[in-house]
Amino acid sequence: MHFAGLQKNSTLDFPGNFACVIFFAGCNYDCYYCHNRHLLGKNAPTVDEAEVMAFLNKRKGLIDGVVLSGGEPTLQKELIPFAGKLREMGYKIKIDSNGSKPDVLFKMAEKGLIDYAAIDYKAPFGMYEEICKHSAENVRESIALLENFGIDYEMRTTMIPEIREEQLIQMASEMPVLLHYYLQLYRPPVPELVRDGFPLYTPGDIRSLAEKIRYLQPNTSARV
Repeated sequence: MHFAGLQKNSTLDFPGNFACVIFFAGCNYDCYYCHNRHLLGKNAPTVDEAEVMAFLNKRKGLIDGVVLSGGEPTLQKELIPFAGKLREMGYKIKIDSNGSKPDVLFKMAEKGLIDYAAIDYKAPFGMYEEICKHSAENVRESIALLENFGIDYEMRTTMIPEIREEQLIQMASEMPVLLHYYLQLYRPPVPELVRDGFPLYTPGDIRSLAEKIRYLQPNTSARV
């Protein structure tokens, strides 16, 4: 496994829980606006597994859960055994995923290794190749299996400028009614990631858009 980072304390990443966040290197998507792009290439940082495990052993009983993030954690071949170790240690588990590997999510869910999931919903399915350099295949399946297993989850869309109101309405209609759907404010990590001709959304814009699509997705909220 390629551990690429460890955030030791978080009150925001795992709803209702005090958690740590483990970041894994690598992703099968190539979204230009990724805030964790430094985790994706050959020069991604490495954190020693022994250091991660020592921290987790030390914090047993002091933090509630562990967030498996990235990058894309479902690409890690040893993710399921690792999640099993977390469960044996008494931790709740949240996974952040792009939803491209429903087979991995299924195996984790079958073993009771997911307490909460956050699935990225990048764009209308027809725009995935443009935005992510990857197809949207399997994203809908990932949500369906979480529903079938009764796992608490959220779907989230970072409102990059290319997604206009008409595209967002299309996205809202392409999915069944979601348990939680969040529209997130896009904050470019560097000015170069603001594309010409597409003004950035403001927090007020995001709130307005969330309200406009509630007739399709009643559980939509703005996360700004």
